[in-house]
Amino acid sequence: MDKKEKKIRKKSRATLEDPESLASPSTDTPSKRSKNVAKSSKKKPKRTKSSDRIEEAATTNAKPNGQEQEKIPRPPSRMRMRTVAVALPGSILDNAQTPELRTYLAGQVARAMAIFNVDEVIVFDDGTVPVASSSRRQASTCNLMARILQYLETPQYLRKPFFPKHPDLQYAGLLNPLDAPHHVRANDCVSFREGIVINHPTKPHKGSYVDCGLQKEVQIDRKLEPGTRVTVRMGEEKKRAYVGKAVSPHTPKTEGGLYWGYSVRVADSLGRVFSECPHVDGYDVTIGTSERGSDVNLLTSLDDSTCHVLIVFGGVKGIEAALENDESLRVSDARHLFDYWVNTCPNQGSRTIRTEEALLVSLAAFRRFLDRDVSLNA
Repeated sequence: MDKKEKKIRKKSRATLEDPESLASPSTDTPSKRSKNVAKSSKKKPKRTKSSDRIEEAATTNAKPNGQEQEKIPRPPSRMRMRTVAVALPGSILDNAQTPELRTYLAGQVARAMAIFNVDEVIVFDDGTVPVASSSRRQASTCNLMARILQYLETPQYLRKPFFPKHPDLQYAGLLNPLDAPHHVRANDCVSFREGIVINHPTKPHKGSYVDCGLQKEVQIDRKLEPGTRVTVRMGEEKKRAYVGKAVSPHTPKTEGGLYWGYSVRVADSLGRVFSECPHVDGYDVTIGTSERGSDVNLLTSLDDSTCHVLIVFGGVKGIEAALENDESLRVSDARHLFDYWVNTCPNQGSRTIRTEEALLVSLAAFRRFLDRDVSLNA
């Protein structure tokens, strides 16, 4: 073994011993990384302490909610505090002619949400399906999209307990994975994991056991109902189980700067997109997209105190059609519903832009100011 090869192996071992260094790119080949994982599997990763603030683990907010080690993205120097919500009509699935195409279309939407770090997805009923087709069909398209979005957001090892066999997921095998930061492998060394509380007897005041996709279970500090999805801060490994702590689903984002998936909700109308906002003070900034809006380049920045942003997309007939079919909104012009009414693709070469295409175009155009961080006190 020459000196150069010794240096490479020494560097690989040092990288695996330090959890923070997993975020940086490695020059090792896949075969070398897999060997290093096997050598370092017995070592305990270091964990950092943090506050004891915990929010109740939710199961109703739509997070139903021997592999090679992958590189975990390094958190940015400043933590991500601004949230982005996207609303779109479920009727866009009616443009697809077969169940396979409808499933794949919903998968494209999910990929766009993950790529651009969207925190909340709202699927609303825009009322554009003719009465002859019955409202049941419109509801089914909204539920179909919501179920597929939830399915893809859930880590693979949690899908079986949360998603029993269902016709909406018949073609889920066609979907491309999100590969988001919370979709971790068993041998990934990370500070946070998603898990499901299992029905495992414990002593009083000893918390609960959670399946986090590892060979051993994780014992957390809280007693939670079996079947609950929970975010766990990983601790040290002990003989029978890992030690962990239940934290809010927002903690990986606020403390580690990690994108931790999106939540999904279904709204019966356009008006309920606003009225059922999960944030106490509502959305700070609302943006409507339309080919009749102002040039997106005129929107230079958002106020630094902006915490929660909502971006609404229309279906085939636009947001205007959803407004006309919503009797609860007393507005004659759709542009008056929003703080900004923009056209994200001026001088388009096609007569129409499909909603799944508009998602990518618009989120890319907005990214220059949506990614800016705000202070905790904002």
